[in-house]
Amino acid sequence: MRTVGTVVRGIRTPIIKENDNLEDIVINSVMEAKQEEGFNFKDKDIIAITEAVVGISEGNYATVDDIAQDIKNKLNSPEDLGIVFPILSRNRFSLILKGIARSTKKLYVLLSFPSDEVGNGILDEDIFDNSNYNLGSVITEEEYKKTFGTWIHPFTGINMIDFYRELIKEQGCEPIFILSNNALDILKYTNNVINCDIHTRYKTKKLLSDNNANVIGLYEILNKPVNNSGYNEKYGLLGSNKSTEERLKLFPQTGQKLVENIQRRFKELTGKTIEVMVYGDGAFKDPVGKIWELADPVVSPAYTEGLNGTPNEIKLKFVSDNKFPDLKGNELKEAIKEEIRNKDINLKGQMITQGTTPRRLTDLIGSLCDLTSGSGDKGTPVVYIQGYFDNLSND
Repeated sequence: MRTVGTVVRGIRTPIIKENDNLEDIVINSVMEAKQEEGFNFKDKDIIAITEAVVGISEGNYATVDDIAQDIKNKLNSPEDLGIVFPILSRNRFSLILKGIARSTKKLYVLLSFPSDEVGNGILDEDIFDNSNYNLGSVITEEEYKKTFGTWIHPFTGINMIDFYRELIKEQGCEPIFILSNNALDILKYTNNVINCDIHTRYKTKKLLSDNNANVIGLYEILNKPVNNSGYNEKYGLLGSNKSTEERLKLFPQTGQKLVENIQRRFKELTGKTIEVMVYGDGAFKDPVGKIWELADPVVSPAYTEGLNGTPNEIKLKFVSDNKFPDLKGNELKEAIKEEIRNKDINLKGQMITQGTTPRRLTDLIGSLCDLTSGSGDKGTPVVYIQGYFDNLSND
C-alpha cells in the first residue's frame, strides 16, 4: 500500500527575463527535475507557474508616465483627484500612486481604517480596539495622530501614511489624507475619483457612480496600451508589481495560451495529461501579522480545464465517528476506502463533507504553490505537484 500522498516540488529555473521563451524553460526545467529526482509523470499531475515570470517573459510593463497619461485621458486632466481604498504596499501600490499623483495637482487619499482590505494596518489593532472609536466616522490625519499617535509597522519599520505623503509631494502634488470606511465620503472633497479596492471594486464603483462621481476603477487604467505600453484588458493595474522606480510589471496577458501549450506539449512528450496553471498570491491570512495575502485580483488568472471546480471530498473523521464507530485498524481503513470509492459524484450540501474546505481548486492549489515558491530568493517560480487528486482509496 502507498504511504505517500501529495508531493510538492519547487522547480528551479534559469533567471527569466523579458522575451525569454517561458514555455521551453518550464518544460525543460521540469524534465531536468524528473531526471534528477527520478519521479514518473502521471495523469492529473500539476505544473504551476508564478504569474511574475509570465508577465516578465511577455514584456508586460508600463511606466509611471503611462499611468498618469491614461488617468488624464480618462478623467479629463483633473485639477484635483480622490482615491478610495488603496492598499498600503510599497511593492503593489507605490508606483501606481506615483502615476496618480503625477496626473493632478491635489490628491485626496481616503484610507480604510484601521487596516486596508488585505490586512495592512494603519495602526496597532489593540490600540484601536481599546479606543472606542466610531468606525462610521470620518477622521482627518490630524485627528488620527492626536487620537492614536504615530504608528510604525512592526515588520517593515515604516509609517505608510508618511511614506505615501512624501511620494505624492515628490510628484509636485498636494496630499490630503482622510480615514473612513465609507467610499462616499470622498465626495465631500472632490468629484473626480479612482476606486482602488481589489475584491469589492465593482460594488464601490457602482456606489460612487450612482452618486454622480466622475469615477474609474484601478482595473480600468491601462486596460489598453498607452504609448505602446503593456496592459491588461481585464484587470488594468490590478495585480501589478514594482519593477524599477519608474516601471511596473502588469498582471500577465497570455497565461491561457501558455498553460494550454504546455499541457499539449507534455502530452506529446509523456503521453500523460498534466494540468497546468498560472498562480499569483495565495488566498490565506497570516494570523499574527493580520495580512490577507491576496493582493492579486484572482489567485489563478489561467488554468487548464481539469482544474475547474471544487473538491468533492468526504470528511474521514465524520465517517469514522458516525458511520463506523465500532471499527478499528485495517477493518476501519478498508471500510472508509470503500466509502470513498462509492461516494456521490457531487457531494454538495451533504453532511458527509462538513469540515472540508469549500474553495475552488485553483485557489487551494495556488495557495499551496505560493507558500512553496515564496516571494524571495528560493528561485523556484515553477511548482510540480503529484498526488493532489489522490485519496485514501488509491493504492
